[in-house]
Amino acid sequence: MGDLLVFVLSGLVSGALYALLATGLVLSYSASGLFNFAHGATAYLCALTFYEMHSGLGWPAVPAALLVVCVLAPGLGWGLDRLMFRRLARVGETAQIVATIGLLVALPAAGLWAVELLGDAGAPVKPAENQFGLPGVGPSPALSRQLLDGVGVDSDQLITWVVTAVVAVALWVLMRHTRLGLRLRAAVDNRTLTELRGISADRLSSVAWMISSALAGLAGVLATPLLGLSAHDFTLFLFVSATAAVIGRFASVPLAFAGGLGLGVLQNLVAGYASFAEGITGFRTAVPFLILFGGLLVLARRGRTAGTAAQDAQADAGAVPVDPAAGASWARRWGAWAAAAGVLGVAFYTVTTPFWSGLLAQGLALGLVFMSFTVVTGLGAMVSLAQGTFVTGAALVAGLLMSRGWPFVAALAVGTCVAAVLGALVALPALRLGGRTLALATLALAFLADQVLFQMRWLRNGDSGWSVPRPVFGPVDLGDDRALGVALLVLVSACAAGLGALRNSPSGRAMLAVRSAPAAAMASGVSVLRTKLLLFTVSAGLAGFGGVLVASYNTRITATDFTAMTGLVWLAVVVAAGVRRPQYAVVAGVVFAVAPRVLADYVTQSAHLPVILFGLAGLALANDPDGYCAALAVRRARRRAAASGAGGAAGAGAGGAAGGGAGGAAGGGTGGAAGGGTG
Repeated sequence: MGDLLVFVLSGLVSGALYALLATGLVLSYSASGLFNFAHGATAYLCALTFYEMHSGLGWPAVPAALLVVCVLAPGLGWGLDRLMFRRLARVGETAQIVATIGLLVALPAAGLWAVELLGDAGAPVKPAENQFGLPGVGPSPALSRQLLDGVGVDSDQLITWVVTAVVAVALWVLMRHTRLGLRLRAAVDNRTLTELRGISADRLSSVAWMISSALAGLAGVLATPLLGLSAHDFTLFLFVSATAAVIGRFASVPLAFAGGLGLGVLQNLVAGYASFAEGITGFRTAVPFLILFGGLLVLARRGRTAGTAAQDAQADAGAVPVDPAAGASWARRWGAWAAAAGVLGVAFYTVTTPFWSGLLAQGLALGLVFMSFTVVTGLGAMVSLAQGTFVTGAALVAGLLMSRGWPFVAALAVGTCVAAVLGALVALPALRLGGRTLALATLALAFLADQVLFQMRWLRNGDSGWSVPRPVFGPVDLGDDRALGVALLVLVSACAAGLGALRNSPSGRAMLAVRSAPAAAMASGVSVLRTKLLLFTVSAGLAGFGGVLVASYNTRITATDFTAMTGLVWLAVVVAAGVRRPQYAVVAGVVFAVAPRVLADYVTQSAHLPVILFGLAGLALANDPDGYCAALAVRRARRRAAASGAGGAAGAGAGGAAGGGAGGAAGGGTGGAAGGGTG
């Protein structure tokens, strides 16, 4: 009985934090229709600020906590709503997911970089990255009290329970017994009718984001003694609390709150009493993600099947198509890229140093991995957050086989097939979901792979991993970075051409039909499920193929080289460049490999700035949902169209004027005047 009570009490602590985060998620989603993947990053940034103010600058704990929760966090929510979230609410769901993932990446790095800069300037800040055993709002060290024999609580736990209970009551009063709560609920039910009543839905959205960020900040401050200052742990906490938001259907604050409390208790009970799983390494830490995945499958509502045309919509009715070169000749579509590839191939043996040859080769290998996003997201309009899992799985299998004497090509083929099968296994249970729930489901499975699958000793080979030597093909030794770079350039070009051919093939047109209007595609005889499964499988196989080559560039692979969190950064980078074309994925890969070194040489040695910039690249999707490269091409096409339109209008005006002069007696004067006026 004592053990059960201990599990319940400790579960209520984590459950209270889940409840606070889940409630904030529901409030912001209800007000704007936007699921904030960066909610945990907001909590981490507030926890970091509280720690530096309290432990570094010497502020008393309570004033520091009040300043963070009541001023900093709401101000951050208001600013992000004005700068980003309002515009994101009007773009496609893919851009929304990736933009908030970019914020998830950028916010913790920005906070840590600010602490770094303050330390360099002489401020009394403390080292903040991955610090544990930190003081909370209460006494330090925490005071303990025994409730029963072997059952105790400390002051940090008690403060968490009391504050959470007060917040629950305050939220209930706000939502049920105040004019603001009534308006917030009205905006959730029907935003248009709310605005017709003269109520500003944008202002209500700002209020909801401020409350949501305040709840995240409160959870961050209260979680500091439990989680320490680990951005990774705060992010995991967010994704577990998303299960409680799913329980509340992203609409009910009371259900989400109760779901968070129950989730914390259930997680502890399963971890404490699941004796059958003692022999499974990592199972106990993977329990939250099992619950998340199961909750998504059971409770998530099916996405609409009428299509995702909003994702392809342009800024205005007269905009040029997403692909301005559609229908153009091969030379126009591929000529510049072929020339760039030729120049790069020559540069490997002429102007680049061995160091830069290696970086460019790494970027090309990553470009192969990034092309997998072109398949699943660019063609399929599905967001997979498990690409890092496919990369790691394929590379570990290839390393295992090569350690048994298999040749490189055979190990590469088997690793690619294993990744494709793994992609199909991920897709089968998750494809009934859509949008953000599909993204969360794939991320839950990716965390499960990190915690359980890649902890198996026979697969991971301990902390040292597997050696993945570079191959030698006759006189061609790919141990030379220049030779490897040229070989990767050929492979990248072949894959880009293959994906271009796939897009224009009957199968590609079926994929685009499923992307745009699944119901119409189904009525035309296209199997939506089979098409989506094919997309996932091809994408996972391509990610695995590129992953083995990335591991070959590094000459080694370990189970922690490419985690689920790494895949989030990759997604932000490739979608910011442009996810619809494989060429843009290659650009993203090269930039991802080269940019950190350029910044280190010419800007700062801090490792945080590249992460911030990669995250901010995802935020730019609020302005350019199709990415930077695609936006440049579209703007050039618009300028050409405007120039040709102006020339055509001028020519028509001149001709109309001449016609009016010659044919005025025949009744053409009116037309001539109109033509002259137009000119």
